Amino acid sequence: MLQLLWLIPAIPLIGFILLTLVSGSDLGKRGIALIGVGSVGISAILGLLLGLDFILYPPPNHVYIQTLWVWMDVAGFSPKIAFHLDDLSLIMTVVITFVGFLIHLYSAEFMIDEEGYERFFAYMNLFVGSMLILVLADNLLFLYLGWEGVGLCSFLLIGFWYRDPANGRAARKAFIVTRVGDTAMAIALFVLFDNLGTLQIQDLMARAVEQWSICSSLAILSTALLLGGAVGKSAQLPLQIWLPDAMAGPSPVSALIHAATMVTAGVYLIARTHVLFSLAPVVLFAVAIIGAATLLLAGFSALVQRDIKRVLAYSTMSQIGYMFLALGVGAWTAAIFHFMTHAFFKALLFLAAGVIISRLHHEHDMFKMGDLRKRMPLVFWTFLIGSSSLAALPLVTAGFYSKDKILWETWSSAYGGPWLWLAGLIGALLTSIYTFRMVFLTFYGEPSSLVEAESPISPPGLPISIPLVALAFLSIVGGVLDLPDTLGNLPLFSDFLHHSLPHAPIYNPSLSVEYTLQIIAALVSLGGVWIAYMAFIRHRKAIARMVDTSAGRLLHRFWFTGWGFDWLDNELIVQPFVWLARKDKNDFIDVIFDGIALLNARLNQLLALTQTGKVRNYLVGMVIGIIITIALVVML
Repeated sequence: MLQLLWLIPAIPLIGFILLTLVSGSDLGKRGIALIGVGSVGISAILGLLLGLDFILYPPPNHVYIQTLWVWMDVAGFSPKIAFHLDDLSLIMTVVITFVGFLIHLYSAEFMIDEEGYERFFAYMNLFVGSMLILVLADNLLFLYLGWEGVGLCSFLLIGFWYRDPANGRAARKAFIVTRVGDTAMAIALFVLFDNLGTLQIQDLMARAVEQWSICSSLAILSTALLLGGAVGKSAQLPLQIWLPDAMAGPSPVSALIHAATMVTAGVYLIARTHVLFSLAPVVLFAVAIIGAATLLLAGFSALVQRDIKRVLAYSTMSQIGYMFLALGVGAWTAAIFHFMTHAFFKALLFLAAGVIISRLHHEHDMFKMGDLRKRMPLVFWTFLIGSSSLAALPLVTAGFYSKDKILWETWSSAYGGPWLWLAGLIGALLTSIYTFRMVFLTFYGEPSSLVEAESPISPPGLPISIPLVALAFLSIVGGVLDLPDTLGNLPLFSDFLHHSLPHAPIYNPSLSVEYTLQIIAALVSLGGVWIAYMAFIRHRKAIARMVDTSAGRLLHRFWFTGWGFDWLDNELIVQPFVWLARKDKNDFIDVIFDGIALLNARLNQLLALTQTGKVRNYLVGMVIGIIITIALVVML
């Protein structure tokens, strides 16, 4: 069964090729959806079957490597087109294909009236195929191919509605900002190969342990460059500015980028190369600091957004920050566990938000909604479940178990400590507040004139309803895969991953301390719901008056604009670059190329003189050419 591994990324790529080569008018929208949704669905089924086979009949050392062919062989550099299936890549593959299938199914109905239906599914299939190459690649060069593939697809999908110039700007912003991180990662590949002689991931880590000491300069340099790539793709400080603007794409695109694919690529990269990062504790500490800072900054920004999708975008940035925090303290399995639960509830929230926006004529402003719970019951209940999981409501949501695992291991890890734990706890409070602010503004309170005008609101069809219900179910039960010591001690998920990722280095574990911290985290989560209720249901006008003060407006604007990072980047990087480009516009180098262009233009004019339209002239020219050719052959 494992021999079919190559088909998992191949089938979505075949779907992309078919949708690109075959005209949409010939297929019809039913045929387009069948190829687009069906290819990812088959890949998801294969992923589940291979996963079952892998668990029941594990290969030697819990690793299966499938080599298809040698990609290139130059001077000892011979990377292969090869796939590496282990516990970590299996989890990533199953989540990507299953959640990706649900998003594709949702898109079949959601995008039905949009221009470029086949183009949308072609891009989405390429996105899923590229992400699968990324997580299954056996070497870093092949991984980098998938890495750049998801970057390309993000550009195409964020700018899908390209007729609006703002969407094009958002797509270019995402592409350019992530290229900064990609450049750092490319340099890291050169450093690693130059010093270790391979890019095959397992060999690379084994040689690093043999040849590099802990805190060696090469270990620090290579992991810092890899971190640069991870920061760009996963929208962490200081390269996070592209993510909120990525909301320009359709809601299914937002769900795919934010839930199971692109933004989690950095998390996977660090987890996959964890041995290298373990050799550079200072870089590992930087990972934790970046994650803690990002989750706090994004949490404050989410508190003041009006656009429902931008709230979710900043939420994604914050939740990826939790994963980076976990990675930075050596809680590898906690980070991947939160990746999985986050994929469920964040995809659910984006898809539910998409239904709301489409039913309200593409209105994104939560302050123009209100009282939608009675008009959209299915969307309300599924959105509430996703929000509860995002806010980590205790015991009943998957998000509680994964976030609690991160907080506990941050506190108890030899690489963590109380200050990082406190940052995570404050982030949990902010998450609960902004999440239920979103719920209360959207589904409670007085209905706006827009909502009244749309009454009754038509319910979604099955292609939309099925993904919402399935993801809501997973957002509740997903947490039982890893129960802590205090709630049954059933770490199925962590035990499954231990062949690929080590357990967190727990320092002086104490059940009583774990109980205490768990209760504090639960109270903080519930307290955030209460604060949101008091602020946005009971005392909404008082909060509005507070924001309307001079200090309130200043703070609101500061958080609303993402702490001024866009302005800072514009002033320090963009404008100086534009100034230099303008100054360099007429330098002497251009004279050389202008001269070459002018010479070609003059030669073209001379050749054009020979085009007289007279056949006898052409025959004379042919005869002269033949005579010259024969003469050259005879003389030479």
